[in-house]
Amino acid sequence: MAGKYETPRGQSATDAKRKYNEKNYDRIYPMVKKGKKEIYLAAAQAAGMSLNEWIEKTLDAAAGAQA
Repeated sequence: MAGKYETPRGQSATDAKRKYNEKNYDRIYPMVKKGKKEIYLAAAQAAGMSLNEWIEKTLDAAAGAQA
């Protein structure tokens, strides 16, 4: 019987996603003071972006990086 999800679930799927992410992404953990997350989230939503996308684009602009 097929499950309710089309995407595979379980430990094998989790391991595959983790392996892909480790190969393709660098991880950073910005720490901000209480209350700032909501401000950044509102700015991201106003720009039509996810919080992660907004942070990455903002950092790229500050660093002069080309996307």
